[in-house]
Amino acid sequence: MNLEIENILLVGSLLLFVSIIVGKTSYKFGVPTLLLFLAIGMLAGSEGIVGIRFDDPKLAQFIGIVSLNFILFSGGLDTNWNSVKPIIKEGIMLSTVGVLLTATCLGVFVWSITDFTIYESMLLGSIVSSTDAAAVFSILRSKNLALRTNLRPTLELESGSNDPMAYVLTIAFLSLVVNQDQSFLSIIPLFLQQMILGGISGFIFGKVSKVIINKIKLGFQGLYPVLVIALMFITFSATDSVGGNGFLAIYICAVYLGNQDLIHKSTILKMFDGLAWLMQIVLFLTLGLLVFPTRIIPYMGIGLLISLFLIVVARPVSVFLGMAFFKMKNRRRLYISWVGLRGAVPIVFATYPLLAGIEKADMIFNIVFFISVTSVLIQGTTLSIFAKWLNVGLPEAVKPFSESDRYILDLPKTAMEEITISPTSRAVNKRIIDIHFPKSAFIVMIKRNNKFVRPGGSTVIEANDTLVVLMDNENSLDEVNQVIA
Repeated sequence: MNLEIENILLVGSLLLFVSIIVGKTSYKFGVPTLLLFLAIGMLAGSEGIVGIRFDDPKLAQFIGIVSLNFILFSGGLDTNWNSVKPIIKEGIMLSTVGVLLTATCLGVFVWSITDFTIYESMLLGSIVSSTDAAAVFSILRSKNLALRTNLRPTLELESGSNDPMAYVLTIAFLSLVVNQDQSFLSIIPLFLQQMILGGISGFIFGKVSKVIINKIKLGFQGLYPVLVIALMFITFSATDSVGGNGFLAIYICAVYLGNQDLIHKSTILKMFDGLAWLMQIVLFLTLGLLVFPTRIIPYMGIGLLISLFLIVVARPVSVFLGMAFFKMKNRRRLYISWVGLRGAVPIVFATYPLLAGIEKADMIFNIVFFISVTSVLIQGTTLSIFAKWLNVGLPEAVKPFSESDRYILDLPKTAMEEITISPTSRAVNKRIIDIHFPKSAFIVMIKRNNKFVRPGGSTVIEANDTLVVLMDNENSLDEVNQVIA
């Protein structure tokens, strides 16, 4: 079947529908949904039941980059800085040095057992060196897995922030494979440029985006998530155009925005949560369509050997060495090692050698695909089991909620108070978003001139308004009074 304008919406919507239904039922059997999305794509592909002809790595790469923008941005918005701050050093170490160690360890192993050159081996190691944000976020949340102390923030911070490092290494070693006359030292300036410009751009665009979101008056609540999407793509493309790492920039930008007071923040978070799921499905379906199963079979033996080495040796070595300077129990290090899931990101990165036309591009792509599938299948299905074995899991009854969970789930407060705004209050003639209302309370209604006003971030508080406030507890009232005194 060839995809035409007349049938692409029908075929696409049917694949999306089947993926959602199958993904829902898969929870009962403990099968990772992302693996099923891949399988559905393969069944619908050129060698599958439906027989959709799709062999366009360039288009697949474009879809992958767009999808990763949404997935990383959503993960950044959902990152609570208060939870991440205590483990920021560990997270950065895992997402930089840990990725480099994984790529080096695996690259040397591939070089020793294959006819790959050292640069080709390092390219393969770099492609699969990062944990996959889509896989980690999806599996941890779908399994509703509660972990002790700061373990879960560490895992989500690492998976959300280590793709930029893997991307830089992939591009760097690809350039060495293509240009044999270049020296290894020539990639150091590229690395520094990508990471420094990416980090600076992300922070700057985050601050600018906050001002734009809060100051611009769009008139319609539904336009604010659309505005954020535009800002997300501007951040990525502008950073990339000046030689910075766009993936790092959008993640830092999203983390900054997710921890600020924004107009219609609840609407923005809910929409991006849904879009992240949509992009995960689209990404895995697309990569499934791109794969030809008969081309993978010849590489299953070497692929399984490399995958097992990555899971059992390379990943644990990188975690234990990277975490050597931090006080941490070995069972926590072991669990972090096991949650080294490879998913769609390595497959997307594997399209770069295909488009560059290097000699072993097809072999690298098929091995990477096999590594990603086995990683999700082996590690993704056993996260809960290993959490129990290593005693790092929490009973569901004591699972903590993050601040972003409050926006997504609309958790109820336990205390309510009516507060009248005096003419001398510092809140008079200010928007709700500008008075920095405490996180432990929110305004559900405003009584003004015997009428009720539904509040939003852009609502201006007037003298003699009566605010109906819901709070976490009675102690939150002191924080509210400090803000509006």
